Amino acid sequence: MDAKTPETPKAGELSLPQAFLLLATNDKDGSHEVPVFALRTTVAGAILAELDLLGAIELQGKHVRATGAVPNTDFQRELELIRGKSRPHTPKSWVSMLEGRAEVQRVYERMATLGILEPVGERRLGLFKSRRYPEKDHGPEAALLEKIEAALSGAPPEPAKADVKAPETTPDAEASAAEAKAAAPDATPGNEAPETTSAAGEPETTSDAGEPGAAPAAGEPGAAPEPKAPVSKAPDDRTTALIALLHAAGLFGKLFPEADRTRAGELAKDYWPARAVEDELRLVRLAQEEAATL
Repeated sequence: MDAKTPETPKAGELSLPQAFLLLATNDKDGSHEVPVFALRTTVAGAILAELDLLGAIELQGKHVRATGAVPNTDFQRELELIRGKSRPHTPKSWVSMLEGRAEVQRVYERMATLGILEPVGERRLGLFKSRRYPEKDHGPEAALLEKIEAALSGAPPEPAKADVKAPETTPDAEASAAEAKAAAPDATPGNEAPETTSAAGEPETTSDAGEPGAAPAAGEPGAAPEPKAPVSKAPDDRTTALIALLHAAGLFGKLFPEADRTRAGELAKDYWPARAVEDELRLVRLAQEEAATL
């Protein structure tokens, strides 16, 4: 993704960790659509992506550094942690440090507070052993899916409107028009414009262009303005970042099996928080494979 200016979330817009968790959670029973380790790792990467979009952190060389900006965010604690480190760390190191059950639970609880998810606890021996968050309000997820599909198809969220301006009238133009009107013959009996007769004997009117019944050509006075073709808008940085994170978690293909993978890859290309998630998940899978052979 190209360099960007800090992005202030719109009213009611979900943060990237919230958006990712919402798409990674089964609507009906609140189960996870990806393995737990992938869920936690991607949420950590989404936190970095959110702080990056807000302009609070940036990638300088190979390290993540705080910029000094103090945005209004649910992830102030993570930002202070990055600021407080005596030496900078790589994106992958930060993903490893931020991933965990507590971070995921905190994001879930925030969405439950917003009325998007419904917390459901499972009791074992009188204690809550696990907690799931099935969907309560489908509106936010439907809006996310619509934005992602529009980004993948290249279609603008709304049809572009032709911007047609009326021609401006200057004093010189008004004077010229008055002189032309004075020099023109009066539209009185005996002074009418001459009529031409067709081969069939029917009278014909002659247009200014000299051809019977011809309409003004494009660009001439009186011609109708040509409508502008709709122009596809590039997806916003937040949608592009979400696509990259879904890719990294292995969830994109499940949500959009018919989507153009090439288009999605172009949108997510070289996005550093998503690369950090991929690197961390690769190491986790290698460790699991080695453990299985022991």
